[in-house]
Formats: sequence, C-alpha cells, structure tokens
Amino acid sequence: MSFAAEKGRWYVVKIGGELIAPGKLAGLAEAIRAFHDAGVKVAIVHGGGPQATELTRRIGLEPRQIAGRRVTDEQVLRVMKQALAGEVNVDLAALLRAEGVRVLGLHGVSGGLVDGVKRPPRVIAGGPSEPVDLGYVGDVTGVNVELLEHLAAGGWVPAIASIAGDAQGGVWNINADTVATRIAAELGAARLLLVSGVPGVLRDPKDPSTRIGRLTPAETEGLIDQGVISGGMIPKVLEAIRGLDAGIEAVHVCGAAPGQVLAEVRAPGSAGTVFLQG
Repeated sequence: MSFAAEKGRWYVVKIGGELIAPGKLAGLAEAIRAFHDAGVKVAIVHGGGPQATELTRRIGLEPRQIAGRRVTDEQVLRVMKQALAGEVNVDLAALLRAEGVRVLGLHGVSGGLVDGVKRPPRVIAGGPSEPVDLGYVGDVTGVNVELLEHLAAGGWVPAIASIAGDAQGGVWNINADTVATRIAAELGAARLLLVSGVPGVLRDPKDPSTRIGRLTPAETEGLIDQGVISGGMIPKVLEAIRGLDAGIEAVHVCGAAPGQVLAEVRAPGSAGTVFLQG
C-alpha cells in the first residue's frame, strides 16, 4: 500500500520501554519518517517497564505484578514519574531526534493531554478470581485531541509518557498500551502499532517462527482461554481488541527490527500480527 493514500490520517505508535536504548530505534524511526513524509500524522506513546523495574529495585523495593499489570503504591508512583516522564521520555526524544524525527517529549498530565481516574478494584484476566486493587493505576477519561492536532499541524511528532492526570491534581499510572488505544480511538486513527521486542503474537514465546499473522477478537479470546497467550501479552492483545471495538481500523503488534514496521503496515500480517474484526 501507499502511505500517501492515508495522508491527513493518524497513526498511533506505542513503543515498549525495552526498545528505548541506543541502537534499537533506527528501524522504527525509519517508519515514522516515512509516515510523516507521506503526510500521515503520527503520535507516539511509550512505556518504561524495564527502567521502572530497575529503579524500583535500586531503591530497595521489589516490583509486584498481577497478570502483567504493575501494582502501583505511593512509592512506586514516584518511581513511575521519575522513570517514564523523566529518564525514558528524555532518552526517547534524544534517540529519535538523532534519527531525524521532529519529536516533542510530553506526558499525559501536561496540557491535560491525557486525563484519568483511579481504576476501581476489578477481576483481571489471567489473574485471581477476586477483584484486585492496583493502587495508583488509572483509566483514561479524556484526550486533548485539539492539542494533538495543533502539534501535528506544526509538524511535530509528540512522544507521550503514559502518566495521566486529573483536574484535582491527581496523577495516575496507566498501561501504555491502554493510553495508546484510547488516544488512537479519540483521534479516529487508521492504525495503532504496538511495537515491542517481540515480532508479534507467538504460539511459542521462544520461537519467532510461530508468529500468528492475523487474529480476530474471537480467535484472540480463544487463545487466552487455551493459555497460548499469557502473562504480559494478555493486556496487549486485550487492548488490541478494545481498539477495534472503538473504531480503529487495524491494530498491529510487531517488533522494531529494521524494515519490520514498514513491511507490516504495507502488508498487514506479513511481519507482525494484525488484529481485524472478523
């Protein structure tokens, strides 16, 4: 496909924290430049799980996760602010700038870019049967679309740390896939790209050759029930399904190796996993 056919539309790219390191973003930057040059508007959302985990341990705490979701108490929230909105956001901006991307580092609290509210206790897919309170973890309640459109009109590519705020001064840690999905839905994005260190959804996590090219929501739920999709991949694929339900045309899970993102967008399912309505 030609990206020029989607000129003026949005692509939202979520980047996993494991990729935010020297030598790992050249392939993704290549794709972002190609999208931008074709007139596609691009917004980046990033996590920072590995960096947050390292900082948590450095201050003498042991990270807690339930079915791939981080439990965020007051101390861990401070870590998330320092890691995601600080070190990781700065490093990502520096790395992409060096690759020729006109990037602007942001977090969701700034400008009311991403508003959130505390997530109430709930049963978590893949977790215990009783409701779980994840602490200072939130759900997205709003996105400042006007600000994002203004930045895109100025030629900027926003890179947004997945920290949200509220009008009362609250700050909430929100899974970056969740933030990216909501932003993509609010923007009416043509594509949501969930880019991480894995090449897609794998039947065997240790074998890249078991990558599944295409999945529908029903097929995805079946693989979760069978235990084929497990751990941290569960929230990622559930967000992919929510994205489809919210009107995003295609959601891709793929890696960031040189040429991989471009190949996946040009031929969905060829280099990653594309989620499409049945």
